[in-house]
Amino acid sequence: MDNALLMNARARVLADLEARRHATAAAVSALEDACSARQWWAEQWPQGEVYVAGLVAQDVQDALLETAGRWPLCLSCEDAPEHALYIQPDLGGPDPVWVCEESGQAIAPLGGL
Repeated sequence: MDNALLMNARARVLADLEARRHATAAAVSALEDACSARQWWAEQWPQGEVYVAGLVAQDVQDALLETAGRWPLCLSCEDAPEHALYIQPDLGGPDPVWVCEESGQAIAPLGGL
């Protein structure tokens, strides 16, 4: 596994956590856990390295749902009920973007919130 890819994934997810003021100790801990798990995963499937960033984001999103609620929330839809963004494509890569759960519109690339 190329550690630069993993560090890039970590930096991108951390940037999005910070952008939405969600970079709490628990969230950063979830990020570290996700990076560790995905490093092992990518070592088992080297062709999957291009998916690591999006999968790390999805792992953090899942972990936060259990402890802090939905993250990241969509800020683009003013009249819709509270809803989240999700990573597209589903497998997380190779170029993951945050997509609105309601409209299906791409909001930002991973790391660009």
